Amino acid sequence: MPYGKPTSESALQKAVTVNTLRKMKAEGEKFVTVALYDAPMAAMAKKCGVQVLLVGDSLGMTVLGYDDTIPVTMEHMIYHVEAVRRGNNKSLIMGDMPFMSYATTEQAFANATRIMQAGAHMVKLEGGEWVADTVRQLTQRGIPVCGHLGLTPQSVNKLGGFRVQGRNDKQAKQMLRDAKLLDEAGADLLVLECVPSALAAEITAAVSMPTIGIGAGKETDAQVLVINDILGLTEQPPKFSKNFLVEAGDIPSSLLKYSDDVKNGVFPAPEHCFD
Repeated sequence: MPYGKPTSESALQKAVTVNTLRKMKAEGEKFVTVALYDAPMAAMAKKCGVQVLLVGDSLGMTVLGYDDTIPVTMEHMIYHVEAVRRGNNKSLIMGDMPFMSYATTEQAFANATRIMQAGAHMVKLEGGEWVADTVRQLTQRGIPVCGHLGLTPQSVNKLGGFRVQGRNDKQAKQMLRDAKLLDEAGADLLVLECVPSALAAEITAAVSMPTIGIGAGKETDAQVLVINDILGLTEQPPKFSKNFLVEAGDIPSSLLKYSDDVKNGVFPAPEHCFD
């Protein structure tokens, strides 16, 4: 199909909720996630029918020029969540909990409250078994949570760099266990980053919550890419990304192309995945 300007058919007509996404998983319908950081792009995403927006701590690298996500603060996150919410009142908005902002349950309560009050509908935290109780405590208090397994960028110094996770049997079994624990704790979504495709498929089938893949194959319930990667603005793009602007020609068309390719199972292709 030609990828022209967004149409009323592609625009989100109703607000996306957790129930929307669970229904899509149950019906085998893929949904689309974009990581972005400002009001104009958020407004464009609404017009292009993007269901979920992630205000990620990736802004440390994509917006602020840091080498990783570690320097990102709560003030950074709140500023950008507020901007994205002003630009979009239909997509479900997730706000990342930055480095060491949820090391204790008390910290998680205080900082999750700030992100939700800034306009997010959900918070995202990295980690497995060690955060399960925090996830349970947050969800019991009405704060939806997205988990994050695989390559967890806040642990980049412990992992020894940005590396694919879950390639050996021990790692794979632990990641599957962690996913089940987060699911049982009440997490509403789960991001799987830089995970072998077969493992991501196994996790997706094993949990009730929808999964969102980035470098995790096409069997997850959704895909996420950073807006900078979609538009070819990343100097050294990761293997799992694709520049949609080259093919589509303009920003709205790039978002529409990305969205359609995710929903139709065209993206990610084998070259964007890990064995």
